Amino acid sequence: MALVGLGVGGGIGAYKAIEVARGLQKQGHEVVAIPTANACRFVTPLTFEAITRRRVLTDQFESGVNVDIEHIAVANDIALLLVAPATANLLGKFAHGIADDYLTTLFLATPAPVLLAPAMNTRMFEHPAVQENARVLAARGVRFVEPGAGYLACGWIGKGRLAEPADIVDAAVSMLQTTTPDGPLRGARVVVTAGPTVEDIDPVRFIGNRSSGRMGYAIAAEAVKRGAVVTLVSGPTSLTAPAGVTVEMVRSASDMHAAVMRASADADVVIMAAAVADYRPADGALSGKRTKSEDDWELRLVRTRDILADLGASRTGARPVLVGFAAETGDPVPAARRKLSSKRVDLIVANDVAKAGSGFDVETNEVTLVDADRAEALPLQSKDAVAAAILDRVATLITASRVSR
Repeated sequence: MALVGLGVGGGIGAYKAIEVARGLQKQGHEVVAIPTANACRFVTPLTFEAITRRRVLTDQFESGVNVDIEHIAVANDIALLLVAPATANLLGKFAHGIADDYLTTLFLATPAPVLLAPAMNTRMFEHPAVQENARVLAARGVRFVEPGAGYLACGWIGKGRLAEPADIVDAAVSMLQTTTPDGPLRGARVVVTAGPTVEDIDPVRFIGNRSSGRMGYAIAAEAVKRGAVVTLVSGPTSLTAPAGVTVEMVRSASDMHAAVMRASADADVVIMAAAVADYRPADGALSGKRTKSEDDWELRLVRTRDILADLGASRTGARPVLVGFAAETGDPVPAARRKLSSKRVDLIVANDVAKAGSGFDVETNEVTLVDADRAEALPLQSKDAVAAAILDRVATLITASRVSR
């Protein structure tokens, strides 16, 4: 099995790194711990040594370490560098190439994939500098286990709590054991959209739809299993993001348009599974609640920007591979064929949302995969199985696009 380098940042969540180490060991992997100096204030090196049964790497200037240039030797030996917790300080150093201790030096020296589990105060996590550092790292192929939301050690409530150790272990194991380690999705940059968008009318009311986000989340999870570097742009949903993806939460169609166009700049594949609103209030949202009266309320709607069409119009050649969805009532194939041509995309996933067990807010789906050559009807099955079928077709499209270059 693999050797995992477990970096530990100096945050209160450092104690959970012990559970992460044990979880990896239960999966048959070996662990070498690389805590920062501040992490050692929370958990002693002796504890990591007792758990991992390996010397803990803390001081790159320790006597004897530089005989074999140990941080380089370890960098070559590990199959994965996992950092949990990854503090705001570490994200900044990783993003800007600062190597001032054992862990940050190892980060720059290792050719192994990197998985970060951020944890920090909510406002720190939301700070533009921290978000920009995360985007920089994601663009370089670093993957993330998104922090949880809830009660934080500082007493605040919000997003920033270290993900559960089991979820971190699952993400690490997924990176170590992808289902198709040499497949065309290995290392591919994949953007997936999911869920509904919400168009606010006033502070109380909005225009929305019934999308739960399950299809898009299933696709994102399957892409990670196949070794892809996944960015998930999600509208409002109660789902938990799959381990190992970078998540950007949005609300409106305009928000999603901006996020997708930004994320797709260096993408190999974009899969638009979200149910994006086609219309929004013409005058935007009212600043205060409109009170009920005896009068009727006429609301004028205008079109939102078509994200898939803009992606198709802006791409050059066959990159990125574009996948759209056509949710219809009745036979969805004619509409899918029109969308395939008019929006210059490679594949449309079409379904009849009026059918039982197909469409929004259910665990299953029955779709037809429509491309330029054929329409392949798939049977009713779980959304996980549909996700696998979609990515099988995407893999074929990626291979074809590489051959045509």
